[in-house]
Amino acid sequence: MDKQRKEFSSEHRAMGNFGIVLLAALAFLGSSHADLVMNFYAKSCPKAEEIVLDFVKLHIPNAPSLAAALIRMHFHDCFVRGCDASVLLNSTTASGNQTEKAATPNLTIGGFDFIDRVKSLVEAECPGTVSCADIIALVARDSIVTTGGPSWRVPIGRRDGLISNATEALNNIPAPFSNFSTLQTDFANKGLDLKDLVLLSGAHTIGVAHCSSFSNRLYNFTGVGDEDPALDSEYAANLKARKCKTANDTTTIVEMDPGSARTFDLDYYTLLTKRRGLFQSDAALTTSSTTKAYITQFLKGSLKDFYAEFALAMEKMGRIEVKTGSVGEIRKHCAVVNG
Repeated sequence: MDKQRKEFSSEHRAMGNFGIVLLAALAFLGSSHADLVMNFYAKSCPKAEEIVLDFVKLHIPNAPSLAAALIRMHFHDCFVRGCDASVLLNSTTASGNQTEKAATPNLTIGGFDFIDRVKSLVEAECPGTVSCADIIALVARDSIVTTGGPSWRVPIGRRDGLISNATEALNNIPAPFSNFSTLQTDFANKGLDLKDLVLLSGAHTIGVAHCSSFSNRLYNFTGVGDEDPALDSEYAANLKARKCKTANDTTTIVEMDPGSARTFDLDYYTLLTKRRGLFQSDAALTTSSTTKAYITQFLKGSLKDFYAEFALAMEKMGRIEVKTGSVGEIRKHCAVVNG
């Protein structure tokens, strides 16, 4: 028995030592590949989230349409190289590289100055501490909440990317002209499923779109001067008569959810059932039995239930390919990498 005890004790000590080594190794890995966490800046910049929220609360009520632009910016950022603020980088003449900002999907994004102003306030409080990527994620959430929409958890700790490429934006950001199979692939490539697709598309309940994003549905759907048969004819006629009066109008804007474009509600899904989704990608959601079932489910449920589901999808999207730990950097100015 004494011999067995000694052998057990020796093995136990060895296992204990191995456990210490293993924990040390895991701690090292955690430092370079840490996951996002709530209150990441609690010690390094305790007022960071408060500064962001205060600025949003001060300015978004005067410009509620910005909320839609800022959540769209978050979406476009996360779909290219993950949520790393690569969408904010300016093109440089020295490199000749066109950044994501120059890509067609991002030419109509607003809010870049808004993010810069938030960043300058946070930098004044805690220099070189809070990433532009986290600021985008926090501003997107706080802006929607300020306009009366849903809230969601925003775990933080993202770092900013060093690379931004216009071609990658064009290839990765789901287009308003996409059909169902393309949307399914685009979302699956980012770890998002069909439920996420329907939920995140629900953000089209607020904001506006340029005629150029859907005028092909009105004037030249298959290249022979025809109208998209999937679009309600009365709605199409109204758009042509009152909004997008020519096929090449690039400046007129149209509410994506007419009548309640400033209210985060379920009306977007109601419009889809009436064939009045503005984009081809909106109409595509009604071409799959799976996504149609989700639309029906959300319409039958309460707004509170939808908000809860939307919150989960937004948190999931905010984790796409994030850079943490020692990957990337904390930019001093969001539009340029650190020199």
